[in-house]
Amino acid sequence: MAGGSGERFWPLSRIAKPKHLVALLSEMTLLEDTVKRVEHTLPSSHIFVLTNAAQIDGCRAVLPHLKAHQFIAEPAKRDTAPACALGTALVRNLDPDAVVVFLPADALIKDAATFGAQLKAAAALASKHDTIVTFGIRPNQPSTRFGYLQAGAALPESTANCPFFAVEKFVEKPDAPTAEKYLKSGKFFWNAGIFLWRSGTFLKEAKRLKPELAEFVEEFPKKDFEAYLSEKFAALPKISVDYAIMEKASHVTVAEARFDWDDMGSWTALPAHLPADEHGNTLRGTVATHNSKNNIALSHGRLIALCGVSDLIVVETNDTILVCHRDAAEQIKHLQPKLPDKVR
Repeated sequence: MAGGSGERFWPLSRIAKPKHLVALLSEMTLLEDTVKRVEHTLPSSHIFVLTNAAQIDGCRAVLPHLKAHQFIAEPAKRDTAPACALGTALVRNLDPDAVVVFLPADALIKDAATFGAQLKAAAALASKHDTIVTFGIRPNQPSTRFGYLQAGAALPESTANCPFFAVEKFVEKPDAPTAEKYLKSGKFFWNAGIFLWRSGTFLKEAKRLKPELAEFVEEFPKKDFEAYLSEKFAALPKISVDYAIMEKASHVTVAEARFDWDDMGSWTALPAHLPADEHGNTLRGTVATHNSKNNIALSHGRLIALCGVSDLIVVETNDTILVCHRDAAEQIKHLQPKLPDKVR
């Protein structure tokens, strides 16, 4: 799932070039990294990229080894539930018994081997049982940025390398005291936004919870689906798959992730993955500092000079300069409506 609107990593990301198409940490974009990771487990021909018209050329450019039909442009922005219905319909037409895996294109996972082994185990569980499988990240801090899920009893299929638990409930992003309780309980996971199911399992839940999604999947044509997609997709409800399906589904299983994971939610995620100087500054490009600490500064041409400042985010591109306090990183998304169209 490679959508997004390029808000959180502006000005390096834009509407047509959101964070999964930006080389944030290396020469490779997050989308390339995601596909490469999956290719350790699945053949390239089994990978589809769901994006939108503004980003499809960018996705194709960074993944030239994938064929044209493996890139699907959603004709309207409808959130993750319609995207999941579309992905399910595509795979159902190829193999109605196959397990569909939905992966965000912008998550950072470095341990590809463990990820691949757990993905196989989760797919095996989803193929044998009428359950939706998701991955949960054990929290290491009381974060209020993520949705949580509460794990119940361990399942017989659990192993030391891939524990499975029944999901008791999904909960929305909590306030700080609630997040602290979740962390201390040891029974809650962050929702990683990775889902697996057979098309029949999805249809069973969708018919009960969101019949429009089930109808869209069942009537999806096997060939030449562009006209159908153009006509029907925009009419689907704009809702996340968590709200539409996951929170009310009859059977949901969580696999506890044994791999590292970061959703790369804002500029403040970078220091955990890039080297810092002796004053805690994370710097890329041409940057000079004096008496400055705990800053994040990225130059893409012109010199950035920091003097006597702390806890700033400074990003320079050929047409913009962002200066933001680290504590306001989550507010950058609110800038986009106020920007000139040419730099959005």
